[in-house]
Amino acid sequence: MTERPLRADARRNRERLLEVAMRAFSEQGPDATLDAIARTAGVGIGTLYRHFPTREALIEEVYRAELTRLCDAAPALLESLPPDEALRTWMDRFIEYLAAKRGLADALRVVIAAGGQPFAHSRERLVGALAVLLPAAGLDASSSDDVLMSLNGISLTAGDPAQRPQAARLLDLLMDGLRYRRTAPAVPLP
Repeated sequence: MTERPLRADARRNRERLLEVAMRAFSEQGPDATLDAIARTAGVGIGTLYRHFPTREALIEEVYRAELTRLCDAAPALLESLPPDEALRTWMDRFIEYLAAKRGLADALRVVIAAGGQPFAHSRERLVGALAVLLPAAGLDASSSDDVLMSLNGISLTAGDPAQRPQAARLLDLLMDGLRYRRTAPAVPLP
C-alpha cells in the first residue's frame, strides 16, 4: 500500500514540528518535551503523534530532514551559483549541518539505544552530493570521500559557532588545494 501525499496543512504542520524539534533537541537534548515541541509548533500533541508515533521517530526524522536539506541543496546551488561558489557554499552548509548534528548527539543516542539506525545512509548521501558538486567545478569526483573526511576534520577543529572565521579560512584552504590539484601536473611521490 502506498502512502497518500499529505494535505498542504498537514505538510506545513509536519515541517513546523521538525523545525521546532530540531531546535529543541539541539538545545535540550533528549530531555526536550514533546508537549513543548507541539505547543511551540502551534499544534496539538495528537498532531505530533500522528506524524511521529514515538520520541525516537521524531528525533530520527529531524536528523534525516537536516541531511536531506543539505544533500538536496547541491543541485539547487549549481543552478544559482558558479560551480566553485556552489561547492564552497555547500561546504559552509556542511559545517552548519555537523554543528546541528552535534547538538542532536544525545537525542540520537536515544534512537540508537532503541535500535534505530539514523546514520545508515548518511555517508552515501553526502558523498553523492559531493559527486555532483566536484565535477561541476572541474574537480575529480573520485575525491568525494576524501573531501568529506576533510570537512569532518574542519568541523571537529573549528565547528563551534565562535570559530566560524577559522572554519571559513580552513574551507578556503581546502578549496585552494582542490583547485591546485585540478591544475597541477601529477607528481609521483618518492
